[in-house]
Amino acid sequence: MAGARAGKGEHGLIPQEYIQEVVRRSDIAEIVSGYVQLRRRGRTQTGLCPFHSEKTPSFVVYPETQSFYCFGCGAGGDVITFIKKINNLDYVEAVKFLAGRAGMPMPEENDETGRLRGRILAANRDAARFFYQSLNADTPQAAAARAYWRGRGLSDSTIRRFGLGYAPAGYSACLHHLKGKGYTEDELLAAGLVKQSRRDNAKNSLYDAFYDRVMTPIFDLRGGIIGFGGRVLGDAKPKYVNSPETLVYKKSRAMFALNLAKKSASRRYILCEGYMDVISLHQAGFDTAVAACGTALTPEQVKLLGEYADEVVLCYDSDEAGQKATARSLGLFANSPVKVSVLNIPNAKDPDEFIKKFGAERFDQLLNGASNALEYRLSRVRANHDLASDAGRLDYIREAIGLLAGVVTPTERDVYAGRLAEETNVAKSAILSQLDGAVRQNARRAQRQKQRDILKEGAAAQIKLPYGAGERALAVVYAEQQLMAALLREPDWVPLVKARVGPGQFIDPQMQKACSAIFSLCEEGGLVNLPALGSRLDEQEIGQLSQLLARNADVALTEKDVELFLSRMEQSQPKSREAASMPVQELDRYIQSLRDRKR
Repeated sequence: MAGARAGKGEHGLIPQEYIQEVVRRSDIAEIVSGYVQLRRRGRTQTGLCPFHSEKTPSFVVYPETQSFYCFGCGAGGDVITFIKKINNLDYVEAVKFLAGRAGMPMPEENDETGRLRGRILAANRDAARFFYQSLNADTPQAAAARAYWRGRGLSDSTIRRFGLGYAPAGYSACLHHLKGKGYTEDELLAAGLVKQSRRDNAKNSLYDAFYDRVMTPIFDLRGGIIGFGGRVLGDAKPKYVNSPETLVYKKSRAMFALNLAKKSASRRYILCEGYMDVISLHQAGFDTAVAACGTALTPEQVKLLGEYADEVVLCYDSDEAGQKATARSLGLFANSPVKVSVLNIPNAKDPDEFIKKFGAERFDQLLNGASNALEYRLSRVRANHDLASDAGRLDYIREAIGLLAGVVTPTERDVYAGRLAEETNVAKSAILSQLDGAVRQNARRAQRQKQRDILKEGAAAQIKLPYGAGERALAVVYAEQQLMAALLREPDWVPLVKARVGPGQFIDPQMQKACSAIFSLCEEGGLVNLPALGSRLDEQEIGQLSQLLARNADVALTEKDVELFLSRMEQSQPKSREAASMPVQELDRYIQSLRDRKR
């Protein structure tokens, strides 16, 4: 029956007709606009890519083909691929997400990964409830844990709001509690709530991952508990224990307390170093405080913050490690549209200590006086040089000019050149002259880089050949790619193509898989489009097909073009299977000739 077969493989079993209906009810432009601010440009819509940091939009949505493609990072696909990537879901979970949004019940399916994901979230929820109940138990250990949280200045309402708790001493309290609620040992291992003993005499025994520690749950944006952070009460090592990465917890993409901060009306976020700083700031009324999960801020977390914040204030510890983290974070925000400033915390090691010493009002004044990223960098450079010596002043001027010659406005350069002149007792005109030279040098360097980038942007640069194919195969692979783009645009040409070439005749392995999948869909009577292929091809292969659709968005591929592509492939089948008929230099002329025929 047409369209009735399921998409098989790693994604489980969901009928293709169901997937097509989900996609039909999920307009890609509408879905994407919930995550990205899109602007209409003719038949397409563009915005800043949510998958990498950028200031100039290179992310394009194509409503006609219900696909997206980023010309900056290469991410592409259909609406299911987008939801997979943006929410860190697998294929079946992405279909479920869109089905729920469209009000469609899920069909019967075999989805082991999705089921395990749900069990992990449920186990984490029950573990968090157990830790909270254990915190309020009538035991000396629980009393010590309550004393710890209260000793940090936290109220009972704050403890409840953040779900703070206590993992009891011993090695199996949580394990027995969760097994009593029906969770299997494999599920608890997958959740990172228990560990396997490595001792020879206890090969099969499990023990709690968290014991005799105060506990802080980590929530995702939808309010699900994805992991925990545990701190020891005494002097035992390690001081901190955190959940491992699991199906639901990817540290590089998670932000502590973002589920709370996103509810705030403010678009100025405070990025802290530790969970305790965040909790203390929220209690003091600063409800946009967040912290990166993991050991350091990541590009993915910067992109995630950019979806909610217009400005981010870096509020790290005042020690050397905190300052290094600040410098590293400034680098990560360099290509983000988010405005960044740096908070210098005087007479305290971190925000938590400052608020306890001086109060929320003083911290608010400090926050409003935070220096911008350039002022912070200049102050760090100045601190490294002895301005009382001529050598120190010259070195300071040289490094400062390197900063000012970067991405700053002419007005900013003039203002900071004046400050630099005052600090070093050097004429402003001399500093401006040296600064102008540095700006020109940067411009020349940028122009050379642009020329190098242009050479990489042609169609030939996008073609990846298998090892040993030789550069002369570029024209053949280009024909293969264009042929797949044509079939995605007009599946009625599949019989024509199938009569002339088979998947085994393709040089490009990705196009070979795409061709095989398209032929299979047609044999089964299914629709040929990206959603249908999504259950048969991996994310990278779907991204490649999205790139081909994007490349041909304004090209009217015809049956005559298909004949040309087929001829090129047929001519490339000598005994050696080497596509030797066209030198590399002819590829761009070949592409141009296709465009000329369309005029």
